[in-house]
Amino acid sequence: MRLYLKLALGNVRRSARDYSVYFITLGFAACLLYSFVGSTDHLVAMGLSSGQMGVLGSAGDVLEAFSVFTVLVFLFLVRYANRFLLRRRKREFALYKLCGMGRGAVSAVLVAETALVGAAALTAGLVAGALLSPAFGAVAAFVFGVPWRLAFSFSPGAAVWTAGCFSVVFAVNAVDGARDVARRPLIELISAGRSPERMRLGGRIAQGAQAALAAVLLAVVWGSCLFQPIYFIAFIIPMGFAACLATSLVARLGVAAWARRVRKKPERYWDGLAAFTVRQVEARVSSTSMALACVCALVAVAVCMMVAGFVFSVGLRSPEMLSSGVAASMAPIGYIGIFYGAVFLLSAVAVLALQQLCGALDARRAYTVLGQLGCERALMCSSLRRQVGLYFAAPLAGALVHDVFGLFLVAFLAFAIGAEGFFAIVAGVLAFTACLMALYGLMTACAVERAILGRRP
Repeated sequence: MRLYLKLALGNVRRSARDYSVYFITLGFAACLLYSFVGSTDHLVAMGLSSGQMGVLGSAGDVLEAFSVFTVLVFLFLVRYANRFLLRRRKREFALYKLCGMGRGAVSAVLVAETALVGAAALTAGLVAGALLSPAFGAVAAFVFGVPWRLAFSFSPGAAVWTAGCFSVVFAVNAVDGARDVARRPLIELISAGRSPERMRLGGRIAQGAQAALAAVLLAVVWGSCLFQPIYFIAFIIPMGFAACLATSLVARLGVAAWARRVRKKPERYWDGLAAFTVRQVEARVSSTSMALACVCALVAVAVCMMVAGFVFSVGLRSPEMLSSGVAASMAPIGYIGIFYGAVFLLSAVAVLALQQLCGALDARRAYTVLGQLGCERALMCSSLRRQVGLYFAAPLAGALVHDVFGLFLVAFLAFAIGAEGFFAIVAGVLAFTACLMALYGLMTACAVERAILGRRP
C-alpha cells in the first residue's frame, strides 16, 4: 500500500506541472461551490436589519435548491476531466500491468490519485473561498441591496457541504475510472491514441440531409425564443438538446466547407504547416463536434443567465423599484442568475481547455515525426496556437449567434418589469466572457505547447 501511495503522489505532482488548467479549474469549482452555499453567511457577517434578514430568509430555500443543481454541473466537469486524464495515461497503466501489477493494484493507485487530487482541490478551494469572502460578500450585498463592509467569514456548514459533495463526486469518478482501466485489455492500453481520426460526413445527399436537419432544429429553437417564449421556457431541456445537436452538425459541415475552401488555394494550403493544421482540425472535429456544441450552448446560456442576473439586480436600482419592494423580491433570482452564469461559463471553458489538451496530446506522435523531419519549433508552435485559437473562437462565435435570440427573451422580460441599463449590462457581460475565454485560451495554448513540444531549450 505504501508503494501505491508513493506512485500516486508522484503522479499527482507530475500532473500538477503538466496539467495546471485541470487543477486550477477544480480549485475554482470548489471555491465557487463553497462561496455559493455560504453566501448567506457572508451577508449575516455584515449585520442586517430585520427586514433585510427577511429577504435573506426567503432566498435561503431557493439558494439551497439550486446548489444541488450546481453539484450536478461540477459532477459533469470532474467526470470529463478525469476521462481526459485516463485517456492520456492509458499507456502508463499498461506499463504498470507489464511490470506485474494486477488490476486491483492499478485501480488502487488510480483511486489514491483521485483522492489526493480531490483533497488538494477542495483545500485550495476552501482557502480561496475564505480569503475571497469579502469579494463574494460584496457581490451578494450588491445584489441583495444591503450595506457592505470589509469582513472575512468562514462558513463551517458550507465547508462541510462542499466537502461532502466533492467526496461523492470524486468517489463516483474514482470507481468509474478504476473500472474503465481494469476492463481494458493490455493491447488496447498499449495502442491507445494510435488510431487516426477521420472526418465522416457521407456523400452530398447525406450532407444535405444534415444541413436540413440543423436548419429545422435551429428554426424551432430560435423561433420559440422570438415568438413563443413561454413554450421555450417550458421545454427548455429539449430545446437545449436540439440546439446542441444542430450546433454539432453545423460545426462538422462548417469545418468540412472551410477545409475545401483552403485546399482550393494552393498558395495558402502549402504555406508552412497550413496543410498539417487543416488536417488536424478536420480530423478532430469529427469526434469532438458534440463537445464543442455543448461548450457553445453552455457559453450561450451563461451569457443569458448573467445578463438576466444583472438585469434583476442592477437594472432594478431605480428609486421606484426600491420603494415598491420589487428589487428586494427579485434579488434571489438576480443572484442565482449571476452565480449560475459564472458556473456555466467556467465549466464551458474548462471542458474546452481539457478537450484541447486531450486531443493535442493524441497528436504528439505526429509532432514528433515533424521534429524528426527537421520542422522548426516555431512552425509547430504556430500550428498549435492556431488550432487552440480556432477551437476557442468558434464556440464563442456560435454562442454569440445563439445569444442574439436568447437575449431577445431576456430583453422582453427586462423591459416588461421596467429594468434599466439593459444594453450596458449586455456589453459588460460579453466583454467579461470574451476576456475569460481569451485568458483560458492563452493558458491552454501554453499548456499544450509544453505538453507536446516540451519546455523551450
